[in-house]
Amino acid sequence: MIYSGGQDSTTCLFWALKEFKEVWAIGFNYGQRHLNELRAAEIITREAGVPYQVFSMSTLPEVSGNALTNKKMAIDTRISYGEPPNTLVEGRNLLFLTYAGIYAKQMGIPNLVMGVSQTDYSGYPDCRNEFILAANTTLNFAFDVEFKIHTPLMWKSKAETWHIAKDLGVFELIRDKTVTCYYGIAGAGCGKCPACQLRAKGLHEFLNENTVL
Repeated sequence: MIYSGGQDSTTCLFWALKEFKEVWAIGFNYGQRHLNELRAAEIITREAGVPYQVFSMSTLPEVSGNALTNKKMAIDTRISYGEPPNTLVEGRNLLFLTYAGIYAKQMGIPNLVMGVSQTDYSGYPDCRNEFILAANTTLNFAFDVEFKIHTPLMWKSKAETWHIAKDLGVFELIRDKTVTCYYGIAGAGCGKCPACQLRAKGLHEFLNENTVL
């Protein structure tokens, strides 16, 4: 499980715990502007009884100019459809999957789980289904292993993701303990960055459809 401590990956973590007998979670310190998401991930995996390991990609900011790895850049609060936002970390998911492939092959694990979604993806090209399919083929050739990348949320909206969390019995945990905010604020976050806006919009839609939790 490629695990960040955010809403989507936490939903997928508990999905994986239901689907597989054993789950290992890995995270990445890639020079992001806050480490609260990794702290949240550590707490949640400990509570879930899932082994969790963080790998360093500390040199990524040296080759990537974006608002998530450069604190001097202001985060664009506009949700733009059709063009990537300035929070895009180029190649991040490709690197994550490569590291996950290396780790998984040594552990004898054929299944990789990632919480990407094309429905509410904010313009990130490496969250699209086409990318995942291509990356899956590439990993299989690169490692000579028949990996399967699972993306349970690929065609799910944020409202549908909240519904999955409810069905898995972790709605309150995800609402209160995950870190989706680009500023590293847990729960509802700052309410202004694109990640918080999408999260809040989905939660509002979900609650309107489900008045009794």
